[in-house]
Amino acid sequence: MRIAVITDIHGNAVALETALADIATRGADATICLGDIASGAGWPAETVERLQAAGIPCIRGNHDRWISEHDPAKMGMQDRIAYEGLTASQRDWLMELPATLEPAPGVLAVHGTPSSDVQNLIEEVVAERLRPAPMAVLRERLGEQGMAARVVLCGHSHRTGMVQVPGGPLVVNPGSLGLPGFRISREPAHRQEAGTPHARYAMLDVAGAEPAVEMIAIAYDWDRAARRAEEHGAGAAWPHVIRTGLLPESA
Repeated sequence: MRIAVITDIHGNAVALETALADIATRGADATICLGDIASGAGWPAETVERLQAAGIPCIRGNHDRWISEHDPAKMGMQDRIAYEGLTASQRDWLMELPATLEPAPGVLAVHGTPSSDVQNLIEEVVAERLRPAPMAVLRERLGEQGMAARVVLCGHSHRTGMVQVPGGPLVVNPGSLGLPGFRISREPAHRQEAGTPHARYAMLDVAGAEPAVEMIAIAYDWDRAARRAEEHGAGAAWPHVIRTGLLPESA
């Protein structure tokens, strides 16, 4: 079975459409989305509509949850744009998504970790950057449920990575489909940059004795997505990172 894994779209419907077209050429048996679907300076309603129309199973990410839980007057830019752009039924749909899924036997899909949608699984913050977490920390975050799986799929960090846990699962983070970088000011403050603007996803093949993974980065019309962010008044950083994969201070 071949499973296409997408995550952290953040309302970038242009990247999503291009990725789904690419997935269709690679013989995927199924596609799964690991959350953070609509929140962003893009096309929140259209992103939800496309996933629903395609019947793609989705996990609820932390931003999908925050759109319903937080006071709109106190939301950050990306959540506020999503809140205002989504219908009440679309917000309800996001809130009612499951926290975990099992798209195939032995495959556990989560947004952050099996028990948290705000905790990175395979990274930790070091000097305001994401670095690989120690194996002991990774095992603790996986918990009993994660350690019993053959493969664990995760997102949240926007950082492409893959770790084989000795005596445990292969952990796969495909990276962000729609937002290749960000800056977090709350503690622990950190930033993440993919280094290029490509849309990222993974193709997991679990048919063999050992799972196989392709990490895929595809070009799409990122200038159109950046212009959309500018139209939303998202500030300088959001369109810049969409166009370049870098925050302005790095470029």
